[in-house]
Amino acid sequence: MAVRHQLIARRPDAVWAVLSDASRYADWVVGTAETEPAEGHWPEVGSSLAYTVRLGPRSFEGRTIVRRVEAPRILELEAHSGPLGTARIALDVRPWGEQTLVIVDEHPLRGWGALAHNVVLDALIQLRHRSMLGRLAKVVEETYGADGAGEETYKTAGRPAPARKG
Repeated sequence: MAVRHQLIARRPDAVWAVLSDASRYADWVVGTAETEPAEGHWPEVGSSLAYTVRLGPRSFEGRTIVRRVEAPRILELEAHSGPLGTARIALDVRPWGEQTLVIVDEHPLRGWGALAHNVVLDALIQLRHRSMLGRLAKVVEETYGADGAGEETYKTAGRPAPARKG
């Protein structure tokens, strides 16, 4: 089981706004080239995103389904990666003073990843998580100012911000 954490210098509502915005998924998930909504309204339970992963000249299609959500704190996903199988990816968003501690916990469920699961695979997942959480922090911190102000807020995430007057 690969568990990693990242302290993000923004409030939890800013982190949740990015996690709950389906259009931002490829911005922070390592290896994802393109995403599009597949079913439901992200991040409701049962909703899903279709994605493409590109490795050199090859591309692979996958799908990520929301299995559990307790906004704005817990998001659990099941990633379907074709022949690699499926994996559970749990994101725990915790207030940490004026910042946010994000903990990601991933483990294979089915397929080749589950059969080949070992400490080497966990080490590779750890490397991916380091990059993924760093990207998530960058997206959140660049989108939202230190005061939490940004183009969107937690309540309007995924929808255009209202036009500013003046």
